[in-house]
Amino acid sequence: MEAAQRNIRIQRMVVVVAFVLLAIKLTAYFLTNSVAILTDALESIVNVVAGLLGLYSLTISARPRDKDHPYGHGKIEFISSAIEGTMILLAGLLIIYESVQALIDPHTLQQLDYGLLLISFTAAINFVMGTICVRAGRKSNSHALIASGKHLQTDTYSTLGIIVGLLVIYFSNLQWLDSFIAILFSGIIILTGYKIIRQSIAGIMDETDQELLVKMVATLNANRQENWIDLHNLRIIKFGPILHLDAHLTQPWYLNLHDAHKDIDALASLVRKEFGESLELFIHSDGCLEFSCKICNKMNCPVRQHPFEKRIEWSIENISSNHKHEINTL
Repeated sequence: MEAAQRNIRIQRMVVVVAFVLLAIKLTAYFLTNSVAILTDALESIVNVVAGLLGLYSLTISARPRDKDHPYGHGKIEFISSAIEGTMILLAGLLIIYESVQALIDPHTLQQLDYGLLLISFTAAINFVMGTICVRAGRKSNSHALIASGKHLQTDTYSTLGIIVGLLVIYFSNLQWLDSFIAILFSGIIILTGYKIIRQSIAGIMDETDQELLVKMVATLNANRQENWIDLHNLRIIKFGPILHLDAHLTQPWYLNLHDAHKDIDALASLVRKEFGESLELFIHSDGCLEFSCKICNKMNCPVRQHPFEKRIEWSIENISSNHKHEINTL
């Protein structure tokens, strides 16, 4: 819960900063009459709404589970991110429309020097806030906070591109470049919106997080204990900042409940150490069968029926399978 409250505090900062930067960018637009700067201001309007939406979703996801939501309220973060991505995409399309209109009906730019100073300041602030959000979001597995951070970072990159373009216009007086720059960076904005929507849908649909799964399998392989004979049917589901993991663990059949539970606790402690305390584990214990001897490296096993032949390295492919592993499957 401490991590959740920290995320909420960061998101509050994002909302306040978004309002301030929007005011600065609008000021820059009215000073310069630049459609490129208008694109930046329009995206800042999205930042404000998205920031408020992200704050709402983080507040809801931090609520403890209840009778109606036994897995908690974390899924709201994916919905929030999907809405944010849609808004970013629509902002990109609106920017293209405004840019084409400016090409059809050209206008004179003015006071570009003041406009450049103002939006340069907003770019620096956005980058700092975006970095803070992404780092905090990754640390706590908060999809909403990561989405906010990436949005702010993208805003920074597009602002930097606009700054470069406006510098070219300032020194060359090729004012038609203003609309061209706006159209170019609206494409980047649309791509960012699409990526956020895609990731949000993946979370809602419980799509496998390949990067997380690779890291999980590597951690388990590197720290295997002799009573962890086999691991299969491993699944990871995200509920906002909470990771839910379930798997089947094959152990020596003769262990009593207390000893078997100690091994499961050791696995749980390992995973929590590597992936954080916001983690739920449900491990089903399977007793080993005769074919397990060939892949079991427990050397002092009192009931071994076959000599050890080969250790099966766990991989994404075999650890996610719902079948116990036999030596002849290799």
